[in-house]
Amino acid sequence: MSKNGLILLTPTSIAYTGTSATISANGSVSFSACSVLSLNGVFSAAYDNYMVVGWHSVTGGASILCRLRDGINDDTTTNSYVHQYWFANGTSIIGERATATYWVPSARGNTQRAGFVANIYGPYLAQPTAYRSVMADDYNAASVTDLGGTHNQSTSYDGITFIGNSSQTMTGRVAVYGMRK
Repeated sequence: MSKNGLILLTPTSIAYTGTSATISANGSVSFSACSVLSLNGVFSAAYDNYMVVGWHSVTGGASILCRLRDGINDDTTTNSYVHQYWFANGTSIIGERATATYWVPSARGNTQRAGFVANIYGPYLAQPTAYRSVMADDYNAASVTDLGGTHNQSTSYDGITFIGNSSQTMTGRVAVYGMRK
């Protein structure tokens, strides 16, 4: 059967630390008061590129962090996530380069919801993976962040983990779409 465009994917399983997380009938994942949320089995040879769409709030107004996953293990290789970003808040704009054991798919969501769209290019291919996130939130006023980078490991990943920065908890919904080859 031929399908065009984006295909909503259902994780084969989820793992979380926190109050609750469930996979809906359509494949999106709702989560409540979780400090960690892992989506397993969302990347495969069926698609090369993916779009992750979500909304959330985070206790304490911290960002959500993200790691690629191989089976049941997150990749935490030192300085393997290298990215550039710009952050516009109020009347100021800043930009920076960062290296870390994670990337930031979505920034703060202090009291209202934050939203993001992240494109991930080739996570299932055994080569470095590129990613780009555009996010909007209510940090100190309406804020926008655009972040792009690479994960420099040549490993095949089938999942993704979202982490509340500084162990803060996240509540929201996330969906993963495969981009038709």
